Amino acid sequence: MGIFTLVPFADVLKRSFFHGMSREFAGFENYISVLGNEAFRLAAFNTFRFVVLCVPALMLISLLLSVILSLCKFGADFFKTTMLVPMALPAASVAFLWRAMFHKNGLINRLLIFMGIGAIDFMNTDMAFYILTVCYIWKNSGYDMVLWTASLSNISSSLYEAASVDGAGHIRQFFFITLPGLKQDFFIIGILSLINSFKVFREAYLVGGSYPHTSMYMLQHLFNNWFASLEMEKLCAGSVMVAFVIFLLILLLKRVLKEE
Repeated sequence: MGIFTLVPFADVLKRSFFHGMSREFAGFENYISVLGNEAFRLAAFNTFRFVVLCVPALMLISLLLSVILSLCKFGADFFKTTMLVPMALPAASVAFLWRAMFHKNGLINRLLIFMGIGAIDFMNTDMAFYILTVCYIWKNSGYDMVLWTASLSNISSSLYEAASVDGAGHIRQFFFITLPGLKQDFFIIGILSLINSFKVFREAYLVGGSYPHTSMYMLQHLFNNWFASLEMEKLCAGSVMVAFVIFLLILLLKRVLKEE
């Protein structure tokens, strides 16, 4: 951790206060330049919107899937395995699936034309963002479901049996037994979901390249472009700010769950 993460990040932090690769001290000029950059503001807004939308949706959907599978008497193990298949697929394969389905001449447009509706170039409209969202949830819901399943196994079955004897249905058991029993794992699953949300860049890059539609232009696109053009001072300053924001989000989430 020290060699491959902390030491390199310390070097990035130092370089964010200098001009390029030189030793000329710049103070906060790089940070001011990044904050005033229109591309950075667009990428930050898209990334923030993506995280706010995807992380809660992913946690909720995967939790519901986990609870449903825990109630299944047959086939639960089969579905637990198949839900992990999207994670095993290479990012290039997922990108190819996107192209095959949502391209202007793709499968969905063929169906729309057959129904008498004109073709839509999905990846060049605002719908590209929501396609990216669906892909992220589809790809990661199995992973979170396994985490929730492990957490559910820590809840004593005697609590559910007692609740059933008292006449409580599945919905009341979910709110009064399952959710309180999962509270201690909300933090770690939320953090892992947040980190995984920043890995969607691979699919977005393979589909849209370095400059995709503005609705799915993420911070990772911007940092990748700055790296390619060797704008190291902007890259370092932007990376430090993003790391700082993520750190604050983690502390805030920890504080909220601790108070709860």
